[in-house]
Amino acid sequence: RNKMKMVPVPEQAHGNFFEGDCYIILNVSNSTSQSTDIHYWIGNTSSQDEQGAAAIYVTQLDKYLGGSPVQYREVQGCESAKFKSYFKNGLIYKKGGAGSGFTHVETNTFNIQRLLHVKGTKHVTAREVEVSWSSFNLGDIFLLDLGKAIIQWNGPQSNRQEKLKAVLLAQDIRDRERGGRAQIGVIEGGQEEASPELMKLMISVLGQRTGHLKESIPDDKPDQNQTSIIKLYQYEHCNLGQLLVQEVATSPLTQDLLSSSDCYILDQGGSSVMVWKGKAASDEERSSALSRAVGFIKAKNYPSNTKVEVMSEGGESAMFKHLFKSWKEKAKVDQVKFDVMELHAQPKLAAQERMVDDASGHIQVWRIENLELKEVNPSTFGQFYGGDCYLVLYTYNRANKQQYILYMWQGRHATQDEVTACAYQAVNLDNKYNGAPTQVRVVMGKEPRHFLAIFKGRLIIFEGGTGRPGVVNPDPGARLFQVRGTHEMNTKATEVPGRASSLNTNDVFLLKTHQNVFLWYGKGCSGDEREMGKAVADLLSEQDKQIVMEGQEPAAFWVALGGKAPYATDKRLEKEVAPHEPRLFECSNQTGRFLMTEVADFTQDDLDEDDVMLLDTWEEIFLWIGNSANQYETQESYNSAVEYLKTHPAGRDPGTPITTVKQGHEPPTFTGWFNAWDAHKWSNLNNTSLNKKTGGGGGSYSAPGGPGNIKSHNQRMSSSISNAYVDQSLSRAKPSGMLHSEQLVKTPNQLPQGLDPEKREVGTETFSVEASFCNEIKNKKSNCDSIYT
Repeated sequence: RNKMKMVPVPEQAHGNFFEGDCYIILNVSNSTSQSTDIHYWIGNTSSQDEQGAAAIYVTQLDKYLGGSPVQYREVQGCESAKFKSYFKNGLIYKKGGAGSGFTHVETNTFNIQRLLHVKGTKHVTAREVEVSWSSFNLGDIFLLDLGKAIIQWNGPQSNRQEKLKAVLLAQDIRDRERGGRAQIGVIEGGQEEASPELMKLMISVLGQRTGHLKESIPDDKPDQNQTSIIKLYQYEHCNLGQLLVQEVATSPLTQDLLSSSDCYILDQGGSSVMVWKGKAASDEERSSALSRAVGFIKAKNYPSNTKVEVMSEGGESAMFKHLFKSWKEKAKVDQVKFDVMELHAQPKLAAQERMVDDASGHIQVWRIENLELKEVNPSTFGQFYGGDCYLVLYTYNRANKQQYILYMWQGRHATQDEVTACAYQAVNLDNKYNGAPTQVRVVMGKEPRHFLAIFKGRLIIFEGGTGRPGVVNPDPGARLFQVRGTHEMNTKATEVPGRASSLNTNDVFLLKTHQNVFLWYGKGCSGDEREMGKAVADLLSEQDKQIVMEGQEPAAFWVALGGKAPYATDKRLEKEVAPHEPRLFECSNQTGRFLMTEVADFTQDDLDEDDVMLLDTWEEIFLWIGNSANQYETQESYNSAVEYLKTHPAGRDPGTPITTVKQGHEPPTFTGWFNAWDAHKWSNLNNTSLNKKTGGGGGSYSAPGGPGNIKSHNQRMSSSISNAYVDQSLSRAKPSGMLHSEQLVKTPNQLPQGLDPEKREVGTETFSVEASFCNEIKNKKSNCDSIYT
């Protein structure tokens, strides 16, 4: 925004934000939903007039686009995860603004001297600070940008992931702002003597350092503190022109609370405010939504940087839907049989259907008896008793390699000791297979689709009792089983209370007494469901079955159920669609409470081997354990997932399956949620060179750049950086970067000037960014369509 007008920001400047200005970012998703988002960003030193002008432009742009975009208000330093996801290499805050006569980044400009303070691991921000040693501290990373040279100084207390992100940022500056014509050097703050030439250059700019550097500044706490108490308000204009805001409900919220003729404010405990605009609401109420949200924040005395989202009916954001217990869309129930062969061709389908294969693998089943494992006779596979706990190991082949899924089935009436023993024995089995199995907790009654499929229509869940040989279970008298499924891949029978109120017109039921076996067909069940009902009935009893059609029940049927009673008779005219988009979180228990940092627009590259990540697909929770994840976080990850479900604002089902996935052993039900999953990524990490251009630079020249991994190499770079900085005339010379690997395979007389062949294998200065994450330094470019200031 320049003189209250919108001015396009050149693409090479995307990610750079002047603190004295406001920006508008328009993003159109490439997904099938083609969703559109408008963000307006407020700099810390921007004026009220500038902020007001930006809000007006956002409203006008929203109207021009038909009111479908979701609007986000972003404040410097408190940006949403979605906003940060557009700038994978980080945000750079620059001093000044339009009033100070700034100009946006110009490619191939080298007359620069600035110091960037870099913070963050998942979402990186870099802020211009005073070019002085007084700006440094021991825990963060600083980039000294001198135009033709960029020196990265790593604080002694900074971690590996922070160093990686800083390298990506430095390479991004080199490629986009310098056309690849800059060199990058790295200094480890705790080993400055190992980089004498680079330190000499830093001292020539910053002066001799006196005294000790400041202690590290604690990183901001993770930005997603899950708030379980949310409130929904309705707002409308009164006759006197005043705004009336009235509380409607508190969490958990349901979709039917929203009326198309009204507008609502959803307050997520002060951490964010969302405005929902009904399609039939007045033009005045819809157009003033953004300003009403800001006014609401002021009235509640919330911080000025509180996040704001504005959306229209039918264009709700994923986060908004996640705050509601249910979200229904009318749809015709599709009874077409699921084609498992499509799983291999469509990874996303495998994830959505929660099927890793066609269920033709090998099964082993154990029951917990006296806290030990007891193998179950294959003739009774599929029969699970509510008083027991079971381990089911499923083995299948993928890419000519054996894969494993370890299901932990917990009966509703099992003792706590048995549940604990089940978890303990699962660890033992996991260790036996060297950690390869994917572990899935299965709560009784919440069996995932693949679990049903592997038992081929033979899955029967008994409410109580035990399957232990020689144990006589109490005689319950009449037993009633509800049968659901249209083929052997999705059928199970579940014991329900033996009374008429348990019946449902949409299903098949089996009523078993001492004298009779009734097979009851509800009016809403299909022919396929009836056939599966017959098959399950034969498993439960060898007696002849008496077919009973709904509405034609004999008296003995009702007597066995204790008499007639009302039951569910509504046909399934609509089904609940799962519109909830998957969400990825980095888990943290640093403050003693469960906190999460959300990773928006996530890719496989966001799975860092140092982390424990939580992937929420709504129907299932995945815990991804990186190979180098902290042991405490790994041990606590399951409890964290349970806490996440328990505290979710939408009142999530605590029985939602929780699946543990280990790095390198990801099943299709997990990988399918990621676009373009690379199955060989983890095995290739150690064989990838850092000396690759990251993309996005100007011109066709591919500067290798980046840090090297041999000492003489780093010294040559230090020397050439120093020379390049002293002699600015080199800005027109042939671009110089770090040496390509093929340049090193030469005879002594062919070696580049300054390279001593006698020292080509001296030592190994393992640069701070280890080879294990070299592959992560790839093309990481903003996916924003347009940015205006």
